[in-house]
Amino acid sequence: MTTILASLQNSLLVVDSSKDGWKVQEHLKGLNPNSLAFDSQNSERAYCGTYDKGLWKTDDNGHTWDKTSLNTSGRNIMSLATSSMEKGEKGFGKLFVGMEPSVIYSSIDGGTTWEKIDEFNKLPSSSSWSFPPRPWTHHVRWIEPDVNNKKYIFAAIEAGALIKSVDGGKSWIDKVKDGPYDTHTLRTHKKVPQRLYSAAGDGYFESRDYGNTWYRADKGLGNHTYLYGVAVNSDNPCNIIVSAASNAWKSHAIQDLETFIYRLDAGEENQEWTLSSNGLPESKGTVISILQANPKIRDEFYCLNNKGIYRSEDSGISWNVLHIPWSKEFYLQHPWALAVRE
Repeated sequence: MTTILASLQNSLLVVDSSKDGWKVQEHLKGLNPNSLAFDSQNSERAYCGTYDKGLWKTDDNGHTWDKTSLNTSGRNIMSLATSSMEKGEKGFGKLFVGMEPSVIYSSIDGGTTWEKIDEFNKLPSSSSWSFPPRPWTHHVRWIEPDVNNKKYIFAAIEAGALIKSVDGGKSWIDKVKDGPYDTHTLRTHKKVPQRLYSAAGDGYFESRDYGNTWYRADKGLGNHTYLYGVAVNSDNPCNIIVSAASNAWKSHAIQDLETFIYRLDAGEENQEWTLSSNGLPESKGTVISILQANPKIRDEFYCLNNKGIYRSEDSGISWNVLHIPWSKEFYLQHPWALAVRE
């Protein structure tokens, strides 16, 4: 059975597959849910971060939700991640919560107790970190615990740096020259240790050495080099999809949207991105999409935007909308997060 968690601006949707089609429940209405993570060690546990209403958890695969003990006073939740490599206590995976202003909280016991991680605020580049819509602050936009080495953690600061820790978060290494400045989504892959995939506001970047060096791979994107989402085929690390636009305004401003999905299916650095539009909504009027690969089924991708949830079963070549209720208010809401469990 497939379970999908989809956070829109004002609602969390829990979508379950069944022999009779897809079943949908709506939760946390009006609480600004913006980040999601399934617990990698506990099949019933998942987390939902809200911008200013705390961190929530479920222990029945999304049917009911309870607020956790995390004290977010004075800060806003911006990102969530669980480690697939590091098992914590009580059968839970290690959990990371990224905040604004930039700090990370981690828990090894399912959110009962917390450790603050903020040494990265002493890095040389930190003085230049700034989020353009709120230039007086910045936040942890993405946390990527490496899927091959439990000591490696990557964090994207919006905006200004992609940083890493090689000792589980005790110390941090600053951004490197020619790396992405404004990473929105970062991926690692079980089949290609050391490879990083970055969808950034300043383009698409890859590293083959854990972020020591980077190269840009924008060929085929034209002027659509503002990237937001990236997902990688769980069985083929060379099959990648990204969501793209010409700039941030076209991605997020509901009155002037124009966004696209591109795919890449090659092992060479000089291959080109190709547009993926078969079965997807019109580019105009579509908020930039959130992307996920099915972690267990090869060639299967999911795409969330303000028009619906879409699935590809052929490596991103074509898409079909999930036949679920989609209210009029969803068309005017920004999608923020997507999580898939098989």
